[in-house]
Amino acid sequence: QSFKLLGFLDVKNVPCARESVLYGSLGSLVMGLGHFLATSRVRRSCDVAVGGFICTMLGYWFYCRYNLAQQRIQQRMLKEGMKNRILFEGTSLDPQKRQTGSEKSDA
Repeated sequence: QSFKLLGFLDVKNVPCARESVLYGSLGSLVMGLGHFLATSRVRRSCDVAVGGFICTMLGYWFYCRYNLAQQRIQQRMLKEGMKNRILFEGTSLDPQKRQTGSEKSDA
């Protein structure tokens, strides 16, 4: 079952959304409780907790999306390399093919 945060962010289907919300809520709890224990000011601690949620969630969101983009680029490069390997295997363009002495003298 799908869960939409704020009516538009589909947490189940959007990559990194679930983890961002979970880490954001944990950051909110830690920062709000830490500020309350340090100052004993309830309203200000709630403000710090909301700010901590937003900062932690956005920070992890960008970190996760950046890593996801890097992973997709590496997968695309690997896929292209495997395609080229299959295409050029056994031909003169094959980088793995070792040239023998007679082939070197012909070239």
